[in-house]
Amino acid sequence: MSSDIWKNARSGPSGERERSASTRAKELRLHGLNAVLAMFTATPERLRKLYLSESRLTDLKDVLKWCVQHRVGYRVVEDGDLSKLAQTSHHEGVVADVLPPQERTLEAWLAEVGGVESVCAIWLDGVGNPHNLGAIMRNAAHFGASAMLIEATAVNPISGASARVAEGGAERISVVRLPSDAKRAMPLLRDAGFGLVATLVRDGADVYKTDLPAKLIYVMGAEQQGMHKGLAQACDVQVSIPGTGEVESLNVASATAVFLAEWYRRRN
Repeated sequence: MSSDIWKNARSGPSGERERSASTRAKELRLHGLNAVLAMFTATPERLRKLYLSESRLTDLKDVLKWCVQHRVGYRVVEDGDLSKLAQTSHHEGVVADVLPPQERTLEAWLAEVGGVESVCAIWLDGVGNPHNLGAIMRNAAHFGASAMLIEATAVNPISGASARVAEGGAERISVVRLPSDAKRAMPLLRDAGFGLVATLVRDGADVYKTDLPAKLIYVMGAEQQGMHKGLAQACDVQVSIPGTGEVESLNVASATAVFLAEWYRRRN
């Protein structure tokens, strides 16, 4: 790699002052090597600023070359500065300011998958913990789910913390914003050939013995409150994961992995 890649690269986090607060407010701060590399591989044009430790120069050499070619700023900083930027010590030697991924409307997403025979997506009803969201995105990428459907008022599930936990999965799944009245989404989904399957802690049909549609929406409830009862009843099927009963339930990310694995097994 050419030595001019590193010219003027060393500095503290004072480079933050080079861009206005209003500009930074529109950006997403990613951290974690796989999260940053997955973003760069999928949509490099979203990158706005890169901070890295000296130990990551080799791992990120292609990203740095791209930064030089496209006049995107980068700085080599100490681990302590990266911890301040990421607000966590789990930064893995790299922090990136990027434009957030573009959300899709339900209608736009349905148009994208209209000709696909087998599609799975996850409807999140109040799920908000970033570590659970990250694990859900990682599970979704692993098992080939297409999208995460979120409520009209929900915060975008992709954050620095969730993207790091997702280990690149955040770049493999679409975020679809539902209409303000979520029940309006159900006839649109059914008209597009989807079946809606509510996932319950208990009292649902055994997921391993229940027919699952090829075009499937799993509706997942929040960590503490569970799924809204009216939403569960409005779905076509209610299913649960059988177990020993020695614990109350799986957490939402673990349960999502089980449900997605069963859909994937049948598809293949």
